[in-house]
Amino acid sequence: MDKIGAYRIVRQLGQGGMGVVYEAMNDQISRRVAIKVLHKEVSDNPELLARFFNEARASNLASHASIVDVYELGQLPDGRAYIVMQFLAGDSLADRLQHRGGKLPVPDAIRLIRQVASGMAAAHNKGIIHRDLKPDNVMIVEDSESPGGERAKIVDFGIAKMLAAEEEPGAHRRTRAGTVLGTPAYMSPEQCRGAEGISAKADVYALGVMLYECLAGRTPFSATGTGEMLAKHIYEPPPPLWELDATLPAAAL
Repeated sequence: MDKIGAYRIVRQLGQGGMGVVYEAMNDQISRRVAIKVLHKEVSDNPELLARFFNEARASNLASHASIVDVYELGQLPDGRAYIVMQFLAGDSLADRLQHRGGKLPVPDAIRLIRQVASGMAAAHNKGIIHRDLKPDNVMIVEDSESPGGERAKIVDFGIAKMLAAEEEPGAHRRTRAGTVLGTPAYMSPEQCRGAEGISAKADVYALGVMLYECLAGRTPFSATGTGEMLAKHIYEPPPPLWELDATLPAAAL
């Protein structure tokens, strides 16, 4: 594939179970973008296709400097769906943690998580819950206008929940009670239970887990399997930060 719409494919950036991400260029306006293309079998699944297009809607409704911009969406002649979004040249927060030995200096951790919190506040004000906040879904890019010269950008709203749309009378609920969506290490107790009516508090919980990880070098709980991890979020309190790192300043504990 050499082109998608007005965009010339430059290279493949990554591939996963859902699809492929390409770097592409609109030569007419010199705009570099990332294009996420779903696999054909995923595009043929109505529920997964709705979640995919939900990502574009959620990102644009929130409209915040710490949320990735989405420019357009569509489908290729063979039915594969795609989203054209802002190209983010930088590392994920997960990569940053890995390169820094698992944790960040306290000022850096607070600065980046505050930016993520600001972006999620904008999303919550629009009735959007991310439901899969984690370091892999936060990119860190250069930004001369931001403190520290860089900005955290939230990506992948693919399983976001639109509160306003789902609470309208007669609206179709896309998520059934008992369905577990998210990444276990960062999921709130109510997500772990598969509860209905997940609120913005689930994202706040995930933010807390991310900050904990940035400061402690690990998430609050470790487990050998998904079931054990879910149970720990539901039934166990997290170990106090000072037990993991007594050198942390009192304000961070």
